[in-house]
Amino acid sequence: MTIRQRAVALTIGGGLLLLLTGIGLYAQRQGARDALIVVLLIEGALYLACARLVWAGGFSRRMLVGILVVAALMRIAVLSAPPSLSSDIYRYVWDGRVQAAGINPYRYIPVDPHLAALRDAAIFPNINRGTYAHTIYPPLAEAMFFAVTRVSERVGWMKSAMVLIEAAGIVLLIRLLLVQAMPPERILLYAWHPLTVWEFSGSGHLDAAVVALVALALWAHARERTALTGVALGCAALVKFFPIVVLPALYRRWGWKLPCAAVATVILGYLPYLSVGRAVFGFLGGYVSEEGLSGGRGFYLWSLLRQAVPSVGTNDLPYIVLAGGVFASLALYVGLAHKRSDAEIAWAATLAFAFLVLLSPHYAWYFCWAIPFLCFVPRLSMQYLTVASPLLYFVRGGPELSGPWLLVESAMYAPFAVIALLELYQPRLRRIGAQV
Repeated sequence: MTIRQRAVALTIGGGLLLLLTGIGLYAQRQGARDALIVVLLIEGALYLACARLVWAGGFSRRMLVGILVVAALMRIAVLSAPPSLSSDIYRYVWDGRVQAAGINPYRYIPVDPHLAALRDAAIFPNINRGTYAHTIYPPLAEAMFFAVTRVSERVGWMKSAMVLIEAAGIVLLIRLLLVQAMPPERILLYAWHPLTVWEFSGSGHLDAAVVALVALALWAHARERTALTGVALGCAALVKFFPIVVLPALYRRWGWKLPCAAVATVILGYLPYLSVGRAVFGFLGGYVSEEGLSGGRGFYLWSLLRQAVPSVGTNDLPYIVLAGGVFASLALYVGLAHKRSDAEIAWAATLAFAFLVLLSPHYAWYFCWAIPFLCFVPRLSMQYLTVASPLLYFVRGGPELSGPWLLVESAMYAPFAVIALLELYQPRLRRIGAQV
């Protein structure tokens, strides 16, 4: 296919994505949540086709501008609608309001009488877990909530702020592509991903800040700014804990600046909130139990084994030990290995996706922070996992299906595992992600 033909096909693809976004908004307005999820999955299939078209590059600067315009239009359209797939954003606004009143957000649950004067009809009734859970978000996330709500306490403004932060991440990813001598049009693999559009513009998830900070860490690492890399990773962990798992991929043996900068950043981030003592970790312990991570229900592989071999019981400790050991071994190997500079992002992607599959709670938006790696790593397995993640909305984050939830999750994880194994044992297939 010539460059001109690819450009025409890409233009058509962008137009179809905009059309599907409109259809998704219509489904949302009609209250058809399942139909919206189906639209997201169709968008994911179209996204994979568009990803094939841009990988080799060769386009003019106008095509990069066109890609960014389509990405912006999708986000602007979805920003206009109220959140429907998640209610987390109401807690963001509430935590910002609590801090503005001079109260540590980790101290009280929303229904506590000490916070009665802060209640309203727009935010307070929509807070999830508001009757029993302290906030779970780390300190930098809380600081961000405070800063955003000082401009406005409207949900629409919080969503807009997340999209603006995400835009900074997109700029950094483009700069990193240029530093790596890669076609900047590959930003499509992030910017046109339906998950990033609906989770950030639609639900306003704070993972947008994680994306920007991970992009900053990768860019700083490529420019050999080690201390900044550590600070960026530490800040990412202060928004959501997960991104710290990629540190071994960016660590160079016997270097001390990166881990010290990351640890120092995390410690400094917690200091302003330590007046509540150990409660500074908020609902983290309760969340682990509620999501089934302490009873095995939250781990797909463990649940699959329990269905096949009921005699293994419900104790999740064997799985945590095994999966944690596998991941720790992989992280140790990556951290101590002599890594080529052109392979470090690939290793970071491997650690990110290994953690998400093995040990992370499984919600669709939890996969968003790993999507930037797709711009640099042509793995069909990783691409598939992210575009299939909206399937999780059928069994998590809302009313569960009456049918077999394990079958729904298997439709996401089983193909990923098969493709990943083929990529591992047949090197020729490792390039398929750039062609599909």
